[in-house]
Amino acid sequence: MPKTLHNPRHHPTSPIIWFAAIICAILAVVVIIAGIVVFIGYLVIRPKVPQISATTAQLNTIYFDQASLLTVQVTILIKAENDNAKAHASFYNTNFALSFHGVKMAYLVAEPFDLRKNSSKEFNYVVQSSPIPLESGYAEIVSWSLRQNVITFELKGNTRTRWRVGLLGSIKFWLHLNCQLHLPINGTAIYPHCSSRSK
Repeated sequence: MPKTLHNPRHHPTSPIIWFAAIICAILAVVVIIAGIVVFIGYLVIRPKVPQISATTAQLNTIYFDQASLLTVQVTILIKAENDNAKAHASFYNTNFALSFHGVKMAYLVAEPFDLRKNSSKEFNYVVQSSPIPLESGYAEIVSWSLRQNVITFELKGNTRTRWRVGLLGSIKFWLHLNCQLHLPINGTAIYPHCSSRSK
């Protein structure tokens, strides 16, 4: 005797599921529109990361005695630049160290500051070190440098920048500086061309 086939009962979709699906669809559309707006804003504004650079350096005085104590005075010009034509930039946590083969000689710091659109600011640091006792190996390097009439220092450090770019919102970025300063003993100024954008 053939069996009777029963159709399964049809359960209607819950209103909660429909509501959740509508909310998800709305959110997806909002995300897509926001992405398009940000992309267009980027193409229109073309934001540039601000930069910081060492533009000039000069050895004013150097004193090295028989006790292997090294004392120097160095003038360094640091330049901060905001190349954005449509965004202000803020710089903070600015801290650089002047070293001789890893031996810290002095620190260069700056208070937080702002730069208007398409502007720059220069900081003229006259760095006077305390007498630094050197180990024999470093003392020999100084003696050799004096004979060559050029002594090399390292300028390393960073600053943080923040700038607001229209609909893109606030953007933060660390800028790093790592310069080799080959300073003539006779006090001639050099132009390192060393910046946070250097490769």
